[in-house]
Amino acid sequence: MVNSSQFPYFILTEYLDMGYLNLLVNELYGSAGLFPFLLQQITSDSHTISRSICFLQIYCLYTYATVEFSNLAVMSYDRYLAICCPLHYKARLTSCKVALLIALVWLYSLIKFLVSTFLTFRLKLCGNVIERMYCQIYYVTKLACFDTTVNNVWGLFASFVTIGVPLIPILFSYTKILRVCVNGSKETRQKAVSTCTPHIASLLIFTFGCGFEIFQSRYNMTSVPRILRIVLSLYFVTIQGLFNPIIYGLRLSKIRQICRNLFFCKKM
Repeated sequence: MVNSSQFPYFILTEYLDMGYLNLLVNELYGSAGLFPFLLQQITSDSHTISRSICFLQIYCLYTYATVEFSNLAVMSYDRYLAICCPLHYKARLTSCKVALLIALVWLYSLIKFLVSTFLTFRLKLCGNVIERMYCQIYYVTKLACFDTTVNNVWGLFASFVTIGVPLIPILFSYTKILRVCVNGSKETRQKAVSTCTPHIASLLIFTFGCGFEIFQSRYNMTSVPRILRIVLSLYFVTIQGLFNPIIYGLRLSKIRQICRNLFFCKKM
C-alpha cells in the first residue's frame, strides 16, 4: 500500500459522482413511495388505503432506507481508496466496478425486502387501524390474528443485516482514514476532513431519522408532542432529499462562489 501521507493531494474519485446520482435517484424513489399517498390522505375525507397500496408503500420505503444506507457504505469505501490508496484508486474502482456496486446495492435491497413483504402480506389480520401516517411492517404485523414468531425472527434478522452489513465497510474505511490522519501531515488531515465531512454528515442525519422511527415503533412516545412526532416520522425521507444536494453541491467551487455572492452581497 502506498503511504498517502507522502502526498499533499487527493485524486478525484470515480464513485463520488455516481454515488451522488444514486442517492438522488433513491431519494426520488423514496419520496414517490410516500408523498403521493400522503397527499391523497390529506385531501381525502376518509383516511383509508387499500391493502395492496399499503404493502407497496411498505416495500418502497423499506427498500429506500436499505439502498440509502448501503450506498453510503459504498461511498465510505470510495473515500478510503481516495485517501489511503490514491495512486491505486483508478485500478481498484473502475467504471465497471462502480456500475456493479450500484447494481448490487439495489439488487440486495430489493430482494431482501421481498421476503419481509411476503411474510407480512400472508398474515390474516384482525384489525385495519394503523396509528401512523404511513404503513409500516411492525404495525401491520401487530394486527395479525395468529402467531407471528416467523415474522418477528425474520424482522430481527433483516434489521441486523440492514444495519450490520453496511456498517462493516463504514467502520473499516474510517478506521483506515483515521490512521492516515493521525500519521499524516496537517494538509493531509485538512484534505481528509474536507473529503469526508459531507459523507459523515449525511450518514449521521439519516441514521438519526431511521433510529427515531425504530425507537418510536417499539416504545411509547405519547410524551413527545404530536406535531414533533409527525415531523420526525417524515424526517428520514424528506431531509435526505433536501440536505444532500446542499451539502454535496457546496463542494463545487462555482456553487460555493454563487452562495458567497448571495450571502455577502458581492458582485459576481
